Amino acid sequence: MTTLITGASSGIGEAFARRLAAEGYDLFLVARSEDKLRDLCSELSAGHEINARYLAIDLTKPNADQRCFSETERLEIDVDLLINNAGFGSMGDFAKLDIERELDMIRLNIGALVGLTHRYLGPMRERRRGTIINISSGAGFQPIPFMATYAATKSFVTAFSEAIAAENRRFGIEVIAVCPGSTDTPFFDTGKVGREFAQKGLETPEQVVETALNAIGGGKAKVVSGWKNQMVARIASLIPNSLITRVIAKQLRKKYQDQ
Repeated sequence: MTTLITGASSGIGEAFARRLAAEGYDLFLVARSEDKLRDLCSELSAGHEINARYLAIDLTKPNADQRCFSETERLEIDVDLLINNAGFGSMGDFAKLDIERELDMIRLNIGALVGLTHRYLGPMRERRRGTIINISSGAGFQPIPFMATYAATKSFVTAFSEAIAAENRRFGIEVIAVCPGSTDTPFFDTGKVGREFAQKGLETPEQVVETALNAIGGGKAKVVSGWKNQMVARIASLIPNSLITRVIAKQLRKKYQDQ
């Protein structure tokens, strides 16, 4: 069985790669950093006697999902497990943020995920088997002022995954949205995201991976990783968005707007 993982060079994506290699899965890893991918594939191939290959590509670029799909077709790889993990975030007063970076976030967090899901669903339907794991976020449980674009993209990922799961269950395909909370990854640094939402006792990438893999075969289209995040999700579902946004905006306005 071959697993395709996006954002595989660090964080949760790398943790998926290491866990699945240890379980004997062949891998096709996708990220921007060719050096990191090459080293990781060499390490995992030698250490676990699997076939680990990679594609270094920027998934925010036009037709990147098509190029990825074409490469697996060229290599005659049947992707049985697709893990759409690549993504980044931002924080700040939306009117003052770099709009090209915000649009790149949408292209990656939503566009690439939708494109890859669509392309690999066809072959999975033909084989009448397959699993797609889309990494969403607890940030998608509610709108978040000063984190507006990121939270909205993750809300989309969760809703999209749940809908596609219902469409494809009859074909023997599972689609699961995995919603981690604050996780100990480079997200806060590479995404230029403040740590206001970083809870004490961050989850590890390995814990998120454990939640995701345990969800396979469980029949749920959405799983929340970590008991703290499960509590936040329940509370958020009971509070009107108008109140949530007012409270969060008041907390963050001094840092991001009143300067």
